[in-house]
Amino acid sequence: MGEVDPAFVQELEHRPKQGIIEAEGLPIIDLSILSSSDATPDHSQALEGLVKQVGNACRDWGFFQVINHRVSMEKREKIFNASGKFFAQPLEEKNKIRRDEKRVLGYYDAEHTKNVRDCVKKLT
Repeated sequence: MGEVDPAFVQELEHRPKQGIIEAEGLPIIDLSILSSSDATPDHSQALEGLVKQVGNACRDWGFFQVINHRVSMEKREKIFNASGKFFAQPLEEKNKIRRDEKRVLGYYDAEHTKNVRDCVKKLT
């Protein structure tokens, strides 16, 4: 295995604490409650609980896994393939839709998390 680009290495103080990861496990958010049209107080409480779960996962982990989202595998594969094609283009092409002060949505390649570039890999 080759050398790791230092841009992908976080300083020790920014790395997750190993004991926390082993003790808690990956946050899994079940969205099945969103498919229900139930208008009972229990449903409202379940929605509040879902919002808290998402907030806690974002605050404590910075990410989470979503289950029961009802997005088909075919749709997810199309999205992943389209994004792969976009990011495989030359920088000149991606810059045609670069985000700026007037265009708040668009391509932006200077994103950093605690000054470390994000490393994205497809999970199998």
